[in-house]
Amino acid sequence: MLLLSNAARRWLLDLARAGLAAAARQQPLPDSQPPPELSLTDREELRRPRGAFVSLHKQGQLRGCVGHIGFDVPLFRLVPEMARAAAREDSRFDPIGSDELADIDVEVSVLSPFFPIRQDEVLPGVHGLMVRQGAHHGLLLPQVASSHNWDSVRFLQETCRKAGLPTDAWQHGAEVKAFTADIINESPVHPL
Repeated sequence: MLLLSNAARRWLLDLARAGLAAAARQQPLPDSQPPPELSLTDREELRRPRGAFVSLHKQGQLRGCVGHIGFDVPLFRLVPEMARAAAREDSRFDPIGSDELADIDVEVSVLSPFFPIRQDEVLPGVHGLMVRQGAHHGLLLPQVASSHNWDSVRFLQETCRKAGLPTDAWQHGAEVKAFTADIINESPVHPL
């Protein structure tokens, strides 16, 4: 669980939006540091290496989503980079143009460390999943299962499908790991 105040969550969303705007305008990413007006705890959390995804929505529809699952980049540096990548590099969508900026909603998902999980332990909407077998791997965020009302079996099947594996690969040797995500979105910022 991410231990950030609402002010720090708002700053993180603003940072993601700045990364989105820079990408849409084809400008360099802003160079930011956690501001001194945030608490020491907030600044330390924002400097901690984490995994994160940035999801962009337009009129309720996904418009881009890119993340990084390594815990090797400080969160405050990773978020604007993932926003830029979601706007420009998600191969499922055309790059976002500056004329779309006002219509884009930003969501940041900060990941917990990954842990092994069995099918009977998967809680759709609480857990995200990653399935890996050989060179194939796929990941779905917790909110994906919620938005589709999937049960744990369907969530596992769809994660296998995203990995390019048979939908029952989770029953035949594929590695399954779970994570939780602290989801920060623009409307509204979740209170602690």
